[in-house]
Amino acid sequence: MAAVGAATIRASGLASMTDKEFKRLSEFIHSEVGIKLPSSKKVMVEARLQKRLRTLGMPGYRQYYEFLFSPRGLDEELVHLIDVITTNTTEFFREPRHFEVLTQDVLPAWRAAYGPARPFRLWSAGCSTGEEPYTLSIVLSEFALRMQGFRFSIMATDISTRVLSLAKNGVYPEERLAKMSIELKRRYFLRSKDKSRKLVRLIPELRKSIDFRRLNFMEPFSFPEPIDTIFCRNVMIYFDRATQEQLLQKFCMQLRPGGFLFIGHSESLTGMDLPLRQHAPTVYKKI
Repeated sequence: MAAVGAATIRASGLASMTDKEFKRLSEFIHSEVGIKLPSSKKVMVEARLQKRLRTLGMPGYRQYYEFLFSPRGLDEELVHLIDVITTNTTEFFREPRHFEVLTQDVLPAWRAAYGPARPFRLWSAGCSTGEEPYTLSIVLSEFALRMQGFRFSIMATDISTRVLSLAKNGVYPEERLAKMSIELKRRYFLRSKDKSRKLVRLIPELRKSIDFRRLNFMEPFSFPEPIDTIFCRNVMIYFDRATQEQLLQKFCMQLRPGGFLFIGHSESLTGMDLPLRQHAPTVYKKI
């Protein structure tokens, strides 16, 4: 893959990014958004930045850096840079055991404690193109069908404006629904009138149930009401250990006592000083 990327860069007429330039860029990205870019990602970053350079009419990476680190560039370009370097791979009902824990443990306990007094508040942190928050909306909607008076609100955040735009639109290839029952597909999705396109769209009620927002984890954030459950899965793998712990401390500040945190199966809280105890694999309860 690296050889192909290097060949593509040469064919574009751009000089290769120097190690010094890559180091400066990776340090900047880490300080701004927490993402760690090892030197092995250099060719990938070069290849992905080519389109931005063409869009901006810039002949090389040096000119791009001069713009990026200027006051105007910091204001206008950071969002586009994040879109370039982030990878978003997801699907509906990914890591399905989490949704079983939510349905069987978390929601019944919350219902017993609060009843219809207030809505269940859930945050999909690092929501990517929307499959996770829409899956959660389906799960909560199904619970509401069985539990009269149950209400919920879902906030979904990501740092990438590009993926948030896709998420708000709620249109997906049918293949993303492979893990979903036919009953749920029929209840919550509309098929494209053009059958050859094999696209589906979430019903309006589901699209309206989610508040999509842009949020940078490295910036201070707080919410007016405590969160009952946070899903932040396969996001922290891009951060170093110190950044992970700082972010988790922020999550705990937003999570109500007794609330739950779900993380990805490749992520771990081992050795961190946090007010959390394990409830199930990669599921934690605030104490």
